[in-house]
Amino acid sequence: MMRRRVSRRAVLAAALLAQCLVAAVGVVEAHWADQAAAEIAVTGRQARVTLTLPTGLVVFADDARTGVSGGGYHAIPAGRLTDGDIRAHREDLRRFLAARFRLSARLRTPAAEVREGTLTVQPFAGTPAASGPAGFAPATHTTLALVYTWPAPVDRLMIHYDLFPPGVSTASCLATVLADSRVHTVAFAPGHEDAVITLSAPALWQAASGFVRMGIEHILTGYDHMLFLLSLLMVGAALPQLLKIVTAFTVAHSITLSLAVLGVVDLPSRWVESAIALSITCVAAENIWRGRASLGARWLAVFGFGLVHGLGFASALTELHLPRANLVASLVGFNLGVEIGQVCVILLATLALDGIRRYGWCPAFRRWVSAAAALTGFVWFVQRMLGA
Repeated sequence: MMRRRVSRRAVLAAALLAQCLVAAVGVVEAHWADQAAAEIAVTGRQARVTLTLPTGLVVFADDARTGVSGGGYHAIPAGRLTDGDIRAHREDLRRFLAARFRLSARLRTPAAEVREGTLTVQPFAGTPAASGPAGFAPATHTTLALVYTWPAPVDRLMIHYDLFPPGVSTASCLATVLADSRVHTVAFAPGHEDAVITLSAPALWQAASGFVRMGIEHILTGYDHMLFLLSLLMVGAALPQLLKIVTAFTVAHSITLSLAVLGVVDLPSRWVESAIALSITCVAAENIWRGRASLGARWLAVFGFGLVHGLGFASALTELHLPRANLVASLVGFNLGVEIGQVCVILLATLALDGIRRYGWCPAFRRWVSAAAALTGFVWFVQRMLGA
């Protein structure tokens, strides 16, 4: 009787987890429509900024859209501000941007004074390159020319960026700062709105450190990657076997992540995302059908799946259209962040599974969780293949 009650609890817990996993299918992941880019060129006492952002953030300045008013965000499917819109609403845009995109600077004066730059807004007069700030989503983004001015030359730049679509936790902005023949790269995201750029400091470390955080967030918010890692652990591998499997996954995704970001490999995102979903189903189903018997050669399968997951990781960087300068530093920082996040997930999950190992319902719990993961992966696979 006791065993039956325990089994029911295991089934109930697994069913609840399955509901959570299937619910995650409906989570909308951010893509290029939620991205922004800024190129900041600092010369003397002036910073010229080419800012490309979703038009929905500044739709209040679009006179062609009747019935739209106020400063709120509107997820419009297409459209950009015209030069006429920008000139007519220049002061409205200046006030809106000044509250959300602030550039302060430490000046090269004896007192090392820190002052906020004086902002002016202009239409963008040039044509951005395909890989530049407006190289993505040109139909849904507006490019503005911003000029920040100080009374003396700039020594250190403090950037506050908070121009994100509301409710989109994975939105981001890639900022490239050009100063004194150096290129600094910074990635902004909700919860990481501030950065300090010492213009005379080496740019490589500043680029890498910012992308470490982005890599950690990417793995922790990537539901499919997380579910794949948890599925690997559900079979109950011993520590040497687990290390072998995790190492295979790490090496594999590092290879394809690097190749994709460097432009050597480029596969359609639908194929990649569908294959990632299928990898979850395969690993989880093998947990049920073969159990621990699958551990001998599992590292080989995981290596193959890791190659696919690396392409998925790379999408977070390729969508940002990283400049060639500091590309290697950004890539290394992002990959390091992915590894840090991955290790944290594996350690916490392993400790939790070790904690329930002594209970009689643990094997049933592992099987039901694997079944839920296999089902979730299959649903994702069908959705992605059909383009849903």
